[in-house]
Amino acid sequence: MTAANLPFSSIYRHGFARVAVCVPSLRVADPAFNSARTIELLGRASATGSAVVVFPELGLSAYSCDDLFHQESLLGACLEGLMAVVQASRELMPLVWVGLPLRVEGRLFNCAVALHRGSILGVVPKSYLPNYREFYEGRLFASARQALAREVTICGEVVPFGADLIFTASDLPGLRVHAEICEDVWVPIPPSTYAALAGATVLCNLSASNITIGKADYRKGLCAGHSGRCVAAYLYTAAGSGESTTDLAWDGHAMIYENGALLGESERFSGEEELVIADVDIERLEQERLRLTSFGDSMADNRERLREFRRIAFELNLDHRESAGTGGLRRRVDRYPFVPSGAARRDEHCYEAYNIQVHGLCKRLQAAKIEKIVLGVSGGLDSTQALLVAAKAMDRLGLPRSNVLAYTMPGFATSSRTYDNAWKLMRALGTTAREIDIRPSCLRMMEDIGHPYHAGEAVYDITFENVQAGERTSHLFRLANHHGAMVLGTGDLSELALGWATYGVGDHMSHYNVNASVPKTLIQFLIRWVIEAGEVDPETAAVLQSIVDTEISPELVPGGDEAGGGDAPAQSTEAKIGPYDLQDFNIYYITRFGFRPSKVAFLAHHAWSDRARGEWPGGTPEAGRREYDLATIKRWLEVFVFRFFQISQFKRSCVPNGPKVGSGGSLSPRGDWRAPSDSESVTWLAELRANVPDGS
Repeated sequence: MTAANLPFSSIYRHGFARVAVCVPSLRVADPAFNSARTIELLGRASATGSAVVVFPELGLSAYSCDDLFHQESLLGACLEGLMAVVQASRELMPLVWVGLPLRVEGRLFNCAVALHRGSILGVVPKSYLPNYREFYEGRLFASARQALAREVTICGEVVPFGADLIFTASDLPGLRVHAEICEDVWVPIPPSTYAALAGATVLCNLSASNITIGKADYRKGLCAGHSGRCVAAYLYTAAGSGESTTDLAWDGHAMIYENGALLGESERFSGEEELVIADVDIERLEQERLRLTSFGDSMADNRERLREFRRIAFELNLDHRESAGTGGLRRRVDRYPFVPSGAARRDEHCYEAYNIQVHGLCKRLQAAKIEKIVLGVSGGLDSTQALLVAAKAMDRLGLPRSNVLAYTMPGFATSSRTYDNAWKLMRALGTTAREIDIRPSCLRMMEDIGHPYHAGEAVYDITFENVQAGERTSHLFRLANHHGAMVLGTGDLSELALGWATYGVGDHMSHYNVNASVPKTLIQFLIRWVIEAGEVDPETAAVLQSIVDTEISPELVPGGDEAGGGDAPAQSTEAKIGPYDLQDFNIYYITRFGFRPSKVAFLAHHAWSDRARGEWPGGTPEAGRREYDLATIKRWLEVFVFRFFQISQFKRSCVPNGPKVGSGGSLSPRGDWRAPSDSESVTWLAELRANVPDGS
């Protein structure tokens, strides 16, 4: 069975691979005990549905044997221990890596042995032997470069031997595994660098690595940086309790990284055995490599060496009961991918986003030699954020905030709440505050075009809405001409992705748009951050909080029979195009990584199905901590796919300038996203409907 035939709930269906790094208990020079502990921990890892399991360097003998490695009894016992592990793996799913000393061609090698379902698949010798300070491996072992043979007979099997081996799962596309040993990753160009360029997506490091003060942080930086440069998963495990403490100490440090991000880490200095499990997104890694042209250039530069890699196929047998991914996805999936959950990271990201907007606007004003800004202020989220940025830009440029010409322009559905908040905010920030009632000019236009609303009929169609949006924009541009100013756009990334903007003479257009790559959910948190960081006085903070708490609405259609707004917005944007919680999630994973809709639904269900699971970003109100079942996720994802791929690209093809803020946040044709305006959505809709169940 292939991954595509597995149930929707299986992680393997969606391009993930569960991996495990292990730190077993051991005894020095006791392979029988060590292999028994390896077998027990391997069984536990296999029971979780893991596809790859990694044990420490020389784990069957212990790393700290020193000259005991040259004893025949120990070498023979290590082979017996290896055979025991091989036999124990017969009914287990994972590709397993164990470490032991092996004699080949009359020399001793420090090796990582790959085994799977009762067979040895290959042997990888250590390439770089440390022979400095406390390390004496050059006294004990030969390095990979000294080997002559490309095959070795071990336990009666003839298997590939060398550092040029990549193990490929035939039934899980993209899972290609390479191993190196400890010091190999500490050198300028680790062997796994070439393996990654040759296609390996999961890089394993069987390490011993004694501990000294500060070394753990260095290890983490090393593994994080290497996984990022290689655009790969990096599985690292080091020796723990039981190694000799004659001259050294050991902390049992095990880590799993994916493209620079830490997915899991052991408890160091633990008295217990450690099993660290995480789900690696193989498909995401392959998508990243697909986009990174410099990665491909590096492949071409080293193509002769890369062609020498040998590939060994194995089959996980994904129809095995363990392959369903027991217990669901084992990795953190933020509900708000544009907003980190941790308080420190959230504050840092909000600080950066806010200042990117401010600096972008400052540069544009300076380049255009313009000192005034015109913008419309509705009392909603987007215009609030733009006004905050405009005020701060004036401060940075040494100009008075009165140079921000802020206009509130009430229409037929403006509520008293947003109207009042707009006035309070403009005054609180010290901008020039003005009001233009657009209703008379809208009525004149509707009279000119013969719209029935002018004759007293309650017809609130798209024309009725866009007459108001167009009148506001038309006024702003003429005001900019009149005052020698620049029109500052307020529309955000979420609206742009969904096509929720009036094209041309409407909120789609401006001279510069600081919100162009900022999604709605991030704008909410940016405003909350301004409040919490003390960027404004208490009075202004109260106004901002009221704005954040207001229903998101275009306020273009009245709520009653008579024209006019009530106490609160009558229209709900999210009732029409879906919750921004979900739509921003969809934007991130579809545009940033190109995932299939079914995978996005799987991730969204993991993130949003249980409000009690996982962290929420600080400042999220209790009422805002929502959850969504799979049916709801599928419904709104279908809306997103249709609107994004079929009916709204023409708006994105001619957007105003604006700074890119986040790595997953630009739909400008001059930036991250170029697409035809006349494409079809049927491919994405068909994939979604065929592969996502209707149930919850």
